Amino acid sequence: FSPPECRQRGNCEEQHCGNSTPNHSRRHHRITSSALARIDCGIFNPRIFAVFNPESAGHTTVLMYGHLDKQPEMEGWADGLGPWQPVITDGKLYGRGGADDGYALFASLTAIRGLRRAGGNHGRIVVLIEAGEESGSPDLAAHIDVLANELGDVGLVVCLDSGCATYDRLWTTTSLRGLAQVRFTVRVLTEGVHSGSAGGVVPSSFRVARALLDRIEDPLTGAMRLPELDVEIPTAVVSATADTAELLGPGWADHEYPWIHSTHADSCSTAEHLLSQSWRAAFEVTGADGLPPTAKAGNVLRPHTTLSLALRLPPSVDTERAVGAVLRALTTDVPSGATVEVETERADGWAAPALAPWLSDTLDDASYAAYGTGHRSLGEGGTIPFMAMLQRRFPAAQFAVAGVLGPGSNAHGPNEFLHLDYAERLTVAVAHILDGHARHLVSE
Repeated sequence: FSPPECRQRGNCEEQHCGNSTPNHSRRHHRITSSALARIDCGIFNPRIFAVFNPESAGHTTVLMYGHLDKQPEMEGWADGLGPWQPVITDGKLYGRGGADDGYALFASLTAIRGLRRAGGNHGRIVVLIEAGEESGSPDLAAHIDVLANELGDVGLVVCLDSGCATYDRLWTTTSLRGLAQVRFTVRVLTEGVHSGSAGGVVPSSFRVARALLDRIEDPLTGAMRLPELDVEIPTAVVSATADTAELLGPGWADHEYPWIHSTHADSCSTAEHLLSQSWRAAFEVTGADGLPPTAKAGNVLRPHTTLSLALRLPPSVDTERAVGAVLRALTTDVPSGATVEVETERADGWAAPALAPWLSDTLDDASYAAYGTGHRSLGEGGTIPFMAMLQRRFPAAQFAVAGVLGPGSNAHGPNEFLHLDYAERLTVAVAHILDGHARHLVSE
């Protein structure tokens, strides 16, 4: 399972479509498999679905997950770089969606191929790649209903859509925040009017919107003002985060983000930064309508302001209850009687179950084999809707959630890159995880 094994080029003779089952021997292991791959569309977003059956059918399935859709281009790419122009510089592949999450399909298939070529074994594997994750996975529940019989009993989920705190070891994710996407419009007039004649009489739609946002967030500290958006952070999480902070050292946030001039984080402790990133709510205004570009702005009191919000929620928050609280804050007793229109979408957060002893040992072995250092874990601030969905459907499943979104990789922003060496070694680690799962099935 060494990196050179996974770097080999050529067709993987064991991967095929159809019903034939060729036999192959590797290092005293005999692997007879059939692989069926297809792309389904129908009325949903497309999906790529592949099944790899071992010679000895296990009683549980390994579900390998990733997505192929991408965020919008975003502005601000450096000279010589661009969202749709792949460029390799200093071992990094720049471009939109390579790290989030275009590599996942190739890493999954390469891990299976590398495992087989190295003489390892695996249980039944299903690879599922969706095309709607960045939009909240609206069709994924329907996909899973359709695929229920083919999925079988999922015992292990390997997700390659998360991040890493450093590039020197295998990192797995212990939690993901939920997400509420809110688009709200404040209307005060049917059309814009001269600001000289209306200013001071007609309320500003922007001022009303700002006042409504202040009901949700303290504008000075960023703390949430709605209790429905907060949870008590588990003691075990606080303790584990302190250990991770000690490994990362002080000043972690100083190097994690592209700060400008004297801007700094709101707290000074690495542990507090990690907890705020993973277990506390936060929101950002991600877009606006009704505001002309400054070069075209006239002295007009505008008729409306529309804002798009990304509200990140703690992993264990009741997202339905949280969104209800936000709706009430935006629509109750609106200043000046302005009209407010609100649209929302939401995705649940997720907290991983405790690692089974076999998986804990396997992750450590995989990290040492691929990176030469031990495995670590941490909570992530992003959202993967499928994880909560899978946990509800397969409550006994174990999860190995990992990814390549490490320092500077800047997913969703400009200059996104895939750290090629880390991705290659992660692929090796995944092969070890698949082999460890197969050995666990044999020992049961």
